[in-house]
Amino acid sequence: MVLTPICWLACAAASSLAEEGPRHSYLVLGSKTAIIDEDGAVLWTFEDGTRDGFVLPNGHVLLAYRDRVVEVQPSRDIVFAYRLHPDNREIGTAQRLDNGRTLITELGPRPRLLEVDRSGEVQVEVPLEPETDNAHMQTRMARQLKNGNYLVPHLLAFCLKEYRPDGQIVRLIRTDLPAIGGRPAENWPFTAIRLDNGHTLVSLTHGNRVVEFDPQGAIAWQLSNEDVGGLLQDPCGVQRLANGNTVIGSHAAKVGVSMIEVTPDKRLVWSSDHPLAARVHHFQILSTNGRAEPGLPRK
Repeated sequence: MVLTPICWLACAAASSLAEEGPRHSYLVLGSKTAIIDEDGAVLWTFEDGTRDGFVLPNGHVLLAYRDRVVEVQPSRDIVFAYRLHPDNREIGTAQRLDNGRTLITELGPRPRLLEVDRSGEVQVEVPLEPETDNAHMQTRMARQLKNGNYLVPHLLAFCLKEYRPDGQIVRLIRTDLPAIGGRPAENWPFTAIRLDNGHTLVSLTHGNRVVEFDPQGAIAWQLSNEDVGGLLQDPCGVQRLANGNTVIGSHAAKVGVSMIEVTPDKRLVWSSDHPLAARVHHFQILSTNGRAEPGLPRK
C-alpha cells in the first residue's frame, strides 16, 4: 500500500487525545529503520543501518547509510540515490534543502560537505576542517542554517563550526568548557540544532550530556545523567519540540529505555523502550498526541 503524507500522519497519530502525558510517533534511525506510531505499532520499515534521515513533506523518507543516501517512497521504491565518493570512507548527514538539493557530509581523506542535486551531481562542495584523520570521528549531523551557512559538529575537535558556502569558518562553539568537565569528560558534539532564539542545542555523546549554548557559546541549559537517573547512554539524536521539551536518543542503549523526553525543568515525561528503537542513532518526532510536530525538514 502506498501511503500519502496525510495518511502517514493519520496512521501515526491515531491515539486518543484524552490520554494523559505525551505520546509520539517517530522515525527511528540506527540498527533498525522504522516509523512507529503513537501506540507503538510499526507502520513502516526499511533496510537497517541508517545514520540520519527525515520523513519529507511529500511522504518519502530520506535516509543516510554509511556508503549512500537514498530517498525512498512508502512503497519502498528508491527515487534518489547518491553513492560515497571512492576517495572517502563514510557518509554522515542527509538533509533535504529548500532548493531541492540534498546536504551530505563525507568523511575520510577528503572530508567535505556537499549539496547534491536530484540527478546525483554535486553542485556545492565545502571542504571541512575536522582536525583529525580518523574518518569515523571527523563529523556527524551537519545542518544548513536559515542564513545559508552550515552548522557542523566536529567530535574530536570538541567544537561546532559554522561554515559559509565558500568554506570560511565564521563561528565556533566549544564543547570542552571547564564547567562541563573539560576535555576529560569527552563531550564530543554529535547533533547540533540552531533554535529560533539563536541558541544551539547539542548532544554530547561520551559526555552523556545535552547542552543548550547561547549565541556567545555560554551554557544556557544542560541535562546530565544526574538529572535523569543514568538514562543518557551515548546520546546522539536530539530534537526540541514545539512545546519546549527536548527528546534525546541514546545509541548505547541496547535494551531498555533508548529515548526520553524532558521538560525545561528536567522532568521526565515520556520514554521509549521499543525494540526497534534500541541503539538509536538519530530520530525524528513526527507527531505529539495526534498533532504533527511543526518545523518538518525542508523539501
